[in-house]
Amino acid sequence: MKRVAFTLVMLLAIPLNAREIHAHDGHGAEKLGVSITELVNSSKEWNGQALPNYPAGQAEIKVLRIKIPSGVTLPWHYHPVINSAVILNGRLELYTKDGMTKSFGAGEALIEVVNTAHAGKAVGPDDVDLVVFYAGSKGIPTTVLSK
Repeated sequence: MKRVAFTLVMLLAIPLNAREIHAHDGHGAEKLGVSITELVNSSKEWNGQALPNYPAGQAEIKVLRIKIPSGVTLPWHYHPVINSAVILNGRLELYTKDGMTKSFGAGEALIEVVNTAHAGKAVGPDDVDLVVFYAGSKGIPTTVLSK
């Protein structure tokens, strides 16, 4: 899986000629055999709140692959930066302290809540395997434990 993801990133990042430069955004992609599936596109978090503005400073992107064993509940935490995730396997239930709950399964994408304390649990028989993409600024943590 890592090799496939790395190959895809490299193919999209290194254009072979001017015609292929825009293949990643749909311009002529079909003629090249590229298939594009939009997983999520929103200016709102999974709880319906509007996303905040990006923080000031030097941009920093972080991509993590996270595995959560079945039955494990993550501690309460928040993210001070915008992030999104794609669930590769399993079912992840997310919830906030005010009682909002939402569940995501394999193949689904989500835009995480920002500056909102929440927790998550790997529900069902399978471990949760997900890739998370953080878009923040250098020096700002991606996750902070809360009470």
